[in-house]
Amino acid sequence: MNGGRAAGRAAPAPPRPVPVWVVPALLTLAVTLTGVNGAQPWRDELATWSAATRSPAGLARMAGTIDAGTVPYYLLMHGWLALTGDSATALRLPSVLAMAGAAGLTAVLGERLLGQRAGLAGGLLFAAVPGTSRYAQEARPYAFVALFAVLATLLLVRALDRPGWRAWAAYAAAVTALGLAHLVALGLLAAHAVAVLARRVRGAAPRAGAAHSRARATPSRAADDPASRPADDPAADDPARAAHSRAGPAGRRGRPLRGWLTALAPAAAVLAPLALLSAGQRGRQLDWVDPARLADLAALPGALARAGAVGGLLLGLAVLGAVRAGRRALLPAAGVALPTLLLFVAGLAAPVWVPRYLFFTVPFACLLAGAALATVTLPATSAVVLLAALLGLPDQAALRRSHEWPPGALVDYRGAARVVEEGRRPGDAVVFSPRDGWLFLDLGTRYHLGDRQPRDALAVRGPDARGDYWADECARPAECLADVPRIWLVVAGHPAAPVDAVPGAKGAALRGAFTVARVWARPGVTVALLTR
Repeated sequence: MNGGRAAGRAAPAPPRPVPVWVVPALLTLAVTLTGVNGAQPWRDELATWSAATRSPAGLARMAGTIDAGTVPYYLLMHGWLALTGDSATALRLPSVLAMAGAAGLTAVLGERLLGQRAGLAGGLLFAAVPGTSRYAQEARPYAFVALFAVLATLLLVRALDRPGWRAWAAYAAAVTALGLAHLVALGLLAAHAVAVLARRVRGAAPRAGAAHSRARATPSRAADDPASRPADDPAADDPARAAHSRAGPAGRRGRPLRGWLTALAPAAAVLAPLALLSAGQRGRQLDWVDPARLADLAALPGALARAGAVGGLLLGLAVLGAVRAGRRALLPAAGVALPTLLLFVAGLAAPVWVPRYLFFTVPFACLLAGAALATVTLPATSAVVLLAALLGLPDQAALRRSHEWPPGALVDYRGAARVVEEGRRPGDAVVFSPRDGWLFLDLGTRYHLGDRQPRDALAVRGPDARGDYWADECARPAECLADVPRIWLVVAGHPAAPVDAVPGAKGAALRGAFTVARVWARPGVTVALLTR
């Protein structure tokens, strides 16, 4: 009787496998949170802080003047900072979370296109790349760009697999978010176009019916894992055909090209005004960018990985993985190559070639590298990931000390602010030189000093009123400084005579009425105390 009851009991359910995204996402979160507040905010992050602490009306004013393409990110950060404050950790935490999400989605996309092992390996490699930590620990939109690039690609694959208005609407939303994060990332749509056209052409091949018959006879888990398909199955080498096979006649009726173009229409309607605004601001915003050169392409892997050795390893594995995966590598390979080619060609004609704009291609390179590791054992994969981590360790340590570019060119805003704070007295004023460049000396000291900063004696109209990052100064500096007993002069670099380095009427006013009492040199900046 007892034996019969025992035999009739249901067998215990097997343990559920850990989703492929969990380990890459958690590893990325752990790595990028380590030392997140080590480097002080650099000038690009100071621009984020300056913009995000303005009112929505101030951000609308800025959108008409400069950085229109980044204003959506600033709006997000405006709400975030209102809740969390503006510490370095608070500024960077949204990017950390977005990068962890990008790592998890990279693994999911890899599982979908290349198999579970390739997805897991690709996600782990992404966590180990120093560039992942660099842009996760920066209060700029690049982590969000990577997140939305992978998300949009994953939703495209799913829409091609099971087309319908909900699938295409989700894809349209992801593409819109991608463009709002960074317009340059819309170059990824060229890769999506290749995938859609391949799906359309190969989905109509005569053998697709045979593939569909085999797909119906194959368990769903095996059908979803490219690594488990028979070698003679046409879908095994092509995710687009695999999607067609599973979708069957309904998939053929889905007309992927029409669905894709229809999905892009609302995204274009939202992004077109932003693109027009940004195009008109390019000359002012990117005046520091040089034209693209062929040598820039050779340096790109190291620039994106933020470590030459890691970039070289990743490139070699990606090429090997693309060869091994065959047609299954089409979408990730296009996701690396086509946006890079488009930006490079554009950079030959206009100053737009900025390597970090292409960081969103790194997840796709990691997926190709993961395909190269899909046939080796898990310990061997772990060893390669560990090798990448060890090769990038010096760069990981360096980026947690300074975010400045070029590396090591630290501008110690925090050190300059500390000098002023320790010596300031009531009635003191502060003067900056230069005031019109990209070093943002005034923003840097104000970020660290806040309300404790001495009066900016020469500023007559601030960045918020101007709608940019700079301030208008007094036209008659001698008159504006007439009642100031002491001045804290903050100048860029390490001039032998700080006051002599100040040009124009401002310098003449300082030299005519003040003497230098003391000078402090800090990395990239000099502070001088002037007394009347």
